[in-house]
Amino acid sequence: MRRCNVVDLVIQVEAPTSVASGLQRIGRAGHHVDAVSRGVVFPKFRGDLLECAVVVERMRARAIEHMRYPRNPLDVLAQHVVSMVAMDDWNVDHLEKVVHRAAPFADLPHSGLESVLDMLSGRYPSDEFAELRPRLNWDRIDGRLSARGGAQRLAVTSGGTIPDRGLYGVFLAGDGSRVGELDEEMVYESRVGDVFTLGASSWRIEDITRDRVIVTPAPGMPGKVPFWHGDALGRPVELGKALGAFLRETASAPEEASIERLRAAGLDELATRNLLDYIGEQKQATGVIPDDRTIVLERFRDELGDWRVCIHSPFGARVHTPWAQAIEARVRERMGIDVQCLYSDDGIVVRLPESDEPLGSDAFVFEPEEIEDIVVGTVGNSALFASRFRECAVRALLIPRRRPGQRTPLWQQRQRSSDLMGVASKYGSFPVVLETYRECLQDVFDVPGLIDLMAAIRRRSGDGDPVAVRKLADLRVRRRVHLRRRRTACRTARASAVAGPTDLGGAARTRGAARACGSGCLGRPRGGSATPFGESQGTRCGRAARHSSDDRRLERRGGGRALRHRA
Repeated sequence: MRRCNVVDLVIQVEAPTSVASGLQRIGRAGHHVDAVSRGVVFPKFRGDLLECAVVVERMRARAIEHMRYPRNPLDVLAQHVVSMVAMDDWNVDHLEKVVHRAAPFADLPHSGLESVLDMLSGRYPSDEFAELRPRLNWDRIDGRLSARGGAQRLAVTSGGTIPDRGLYGVFLAGDGSRVGELDEEMVYESRVGDVFTLGASSWRIEDITRDRVIVTPAPGMPGKVPFWHGDALGRPVELGKALGAFLRETASAPEEASIERLRAAGLDELATRNLLDYIGEQKQATGVIPDDRTIVLERFRDELGDWRVCIHSPFGARVHTPWAQAIEARVRERMGIDVQCLYSDDGIVVRLPESDEPLGSDAFVFEPEEIEDIVVGTVGNSALFASRFRECAVRALLIPRRRPGQRTPLWQQRQRSSDLMGVASKYGSFPVVLETYRECLQDVFDVPGLIDLMAAIRRRSGDGDPVAVRKLADLRVRRRVHLRRRRTACRTARASAVAGPTDLGGAARTRGAARACGSGCLGRPRGGSATPFGESQGTRCGRAARHSSDDRRLERRGGGRALRHRA
């Protein structure tokens, strides 16, 4: 029998974000009985080669990450309650028993259900926000729930759990055929007559409406490449620990043993040699390699004279994001300045624009018992909280669609979400606020992983300094003439912003390696360098003099830019 639409081989460019993701992608090949899924992973640069090797090795060992599903998502509960009551009247006790049958709500307390019913039955003032008007009637004496007018239409037209990312549909002028989708910010920056590339073809914008872009073919015309914003959760902690252990074992083992292991992991001869050279150059440049038992803390002045601190860790953004927010809160409390933190899967960069002295290691280490409270206290003021609140409000049917089948512009959703947050912030038990905290702390952040990390650092430090720091020799990097000229230009441009004389010509840089052991361990940056971060203007965070242009990679992550290079 002839098989149609069969994938024989998957070609994966760049390392998958997790072992489970890699298995899912490679598993698209051989989708029939008794077939073997086959795939080839191509790294984009040598830093990516390291992560590819670890992911493939764990894929073969079937070491996938732990599966987690949301616990007690109150926004989804609100949506289900409206849809259930819209069809039939329900007794509250019977509805609670039905809800408890679903695994995500098996441990839902009665107070959680009552808070959702209060919100849906009009407890909160609708005169301040119209969509808080009651969607159902709750007879508290008889314990009966009944629908109000428009509840069924609301559940049908505004239901669903996939958040609106602000994508505009692209349609062909004339017949209205769908071509694809563009990000809202991409559409905002475009004008009628612009040409962009989508797929393998060029398209000219003929019109931009409320929710779609009308285009016509523009064959042979060069066009700009569109962009989309995605919300990746970051590297899982399990993969981060494996990544650090792989680095430590490979760097400490004899060369013959390292070659044998890399070949067993699936690397060919060229990839094996590249990876060993990459690790060797890293060790030669910095003297220490971040791994699952080592944190590398780097302090230096950038080209504008501001202090920067880099924390290099493989634990992933789910640990680094709350850690960075806690650092910002501590520095703001101690020094009274707002620091700027960039984070990724590979570490954290802290910039102190108005500080004469660098931060000590105690600014980055917290007690395991206090870190969760600090994160809870800071997440409510973050941009992440605002975006997640909007998504939760949409799922809870508090920001419904005006017309079925048509999207609400993202800027309108943000505006209405801001109005709703202003009302909801007056009530500490508002379900959407509680759900936003739950989603940030459980689904986006890995707070238990951060607590384990802080506990491991405390175990390693003992009764002495909060972090056991092994000082590396201070180095001064000789600057080339063109770099000095560029710094002079930067200093001139920011003369009004830089107070007092600053040593922009070649500041001494200090690094430390904080050792950690046990279950919470840190490791290397994704690019293999002890200094993977910098600004898009060309700022270097590393002190090593050997940099090859083929190893630099400029990459956007969460609105920031990271300059990855070999050290």
